[in-house]
Amino acid sequence: MPKQRHWKHRLVIVCYRIVRGAQRRVPPGARALTGLVVMTAGAFGFLPVLGFWMFPLGALIVVSDVPPLRRRLDRWLIDTRRRYHIDLLERSR
Repeated sequence: MPKQRHWKHRLVIVCYRIVRGAQRRVPPGARALTGLVVMTAGAFGFLPVLGFWMFPLGALIVVSDVPPLRRRLDRWLIDTRRRYHIDLLERSR
């Protein structure tokens, strides 16, 4: 039986996958626009489907377009990947 993961662990994995997916699939100008739309939706976090978690996620997506901040974001994502062993979780699927 697989080990149950803590909700924070799962949240970090989901954020990592979303940010990396946006970096790979969305062009730079559209990525900034997408991040701003996600941040705007996060402002309506009191609604059932949207949540306040969308604001920091949108900020991460926007930061991936700013070159000096992108290096810090990449370093943080690599550290997060190592800390939570995301590669091991992706292989088990």
